[in-house]
Amino acid sequence: MNGGDEVAEAPPGPPQPLEWKFSQVFGERTDGEEVQEVDIISAIEFDRSGDHLATGDRGGRVVLFERTDTKDHGGSRRDLERMGYPINRHPEFRYKTEFQSHEPEFDYLKSLEIEEKINKIRWCQTTNGALFLLSTNDKTIKYWKVQEKKVKKISEMNVDPSKPIGNGGIASSSNSSIGKQYLANGGDKYDLPRNDFSIPPGGFPSLRLPVVTYDETSLMARCRRVYAHAHDYHINSISNNSDGETFISADDLRINLWNLEISNQSFNIVDVKPANMEDLTEVITSAEFHPGHCNMLAYSSSKGSIRLIDLRQSALCDSHAKLFEEPDAPGSRSFFTEIIASISDIKFARDGRHILSRDYMTLKLWDINMDSGPVATFQVHDHLRPKLCDLYENDSIFDKFECCLSGDGLRVATGSYSNLFRVFGCNQESTEAATLEASKNPMRRQGQTPSRPSRSLSSITRAVRRGAEGPGGVDANGNSMDFSTKLLHLAWHPTENSIACAAANSLYMYYA
Repeated sequence: MNGGDEVAEAPPGPPQPLEWKFSQVFGERTDGEEVQEVDIISAIEFDRSGDHLATGDRGGRVVLFERTDTKDHGGSRRDLERMGYPINRHPEFRYKTEFQSHEPEFDYLKSLEIEEKINKIRWCQTTNGALFLLSTNDKTIKYWKVQEKKVKKISEMNVDPSKPIGNGGIASSSNSSIGKQYLANGGDKYDLPRNDFSIPPGGFPSLRLPVVTYDETSLMARCRRVYAHAHDYHINSISNNSDGETFISADDLRINLWNLEISNQSFNIVDVKPANMEDLTEVITSAEFHPGHCNMLAYSSSKGSIRLIDLRQSALCDSHAKLFEEPDAPGSRSFFTEIIASISDIKFARDGRHILSRDYMTLKLWDINMDSGPVATFQVHDHLRPKLCDLYENDSIFDKFECCLSGDGLRVATGSYSNLFRVFGCNQESTEAATLEASKNPMRRQGQTPSRPSRSLSSITRAVRRGAEGPGGVDANGNSMDFSTKLLHLAWHPTENSIACAAANSLYMYYA
């Protein structure tokens, strides 16, 4: 440069908002088709590679899908692009197999029906080409192995079995080669072998004996372990540990630690049950292991708090290492405050630095190194605040929406009513706040301009509030909300901008 002057590079701005497009739908309903209760999807999960997707439904079935656009060449999409292979315009999946994971049961001791609905699915490490996953209903966790098995087929002989050879047919057993005649007094006598078979001149040119061949393969799902009788209350979470050997299961009051290879015992690591149940003030709503540290896990509560615990501190983790909660604004408490503060789902970011939580009204992003408050707050249902009484009357206020993060941690997503889902940019300068519909035209509900962020009162937490919508039961574009259609379950592909979400019995997939 002239005079030795250097031009300083401008700091990179926030990533551009994504334009979402429809990719695929499985189980699409026709107009007027009635949805069967057992077909409604209740769990969605990508595996670590993103090449497989699993869904569970209220009928206890697990359905597996596999990716097809990279299978022909092998390797990840990014590797194929680097090698110059032509890549399809979007990730494509196809139906792989399904199996019945759970059946309805009856607890005779408690006179309680245990429904077969799949609450959670978690993928385990793949071994020797076999897929492993955990699935759970309210009481029982199962460990499944899905593997291609070669179908045995017996090749035929080249001698016509209908023609007798010696004293019997080709297919006859050695015992049947002797004709048996029964006598009236119960005795028997054996005939000598018949001699009506003659070998052709020169003998047989070749004799093909039956052999076992493996011409076809079939996918087989086998239950390897059953982890039962460890929870008095309904299981709401299961989570794999990064060590590949253990996992946790959580119900309303306890979290248990299991070894994948041992199904008859578990260790209780968290117990919030009071000596007197009348003193119970909060319950566990979700739990998840840290993605990188096998000794750390987080669990959320119905009071809106998240506790981070370290398994190295003690065998029973009654005390937490860190507590994440946001105090109520003065004078803002009401009858609904604790109900809408209850956290329905938490997810660790892939780097383990952040935790995403979903309560009824908002998404919150937390930094595990800063427990003073969330680093960002995204408004999802703020427009429903005037209708909380109606939502309480029809029980919609107790709906449990899931949340998810993109693999790069730049965006978060969660579901809403009218089969809508919201995608927000996490960058502090980002204004991305997209509203999409689970249909073949996802941008139908998208506003012309995303709502701009407004700073929180506390600059210490660097909180960002985005996505607030219009008053009443309508969204920013004046569309009325249908509380009977809700998008509770969704998952983000671990390496690409691709989202799978469930609208009743239909699985919709989108890409950007």
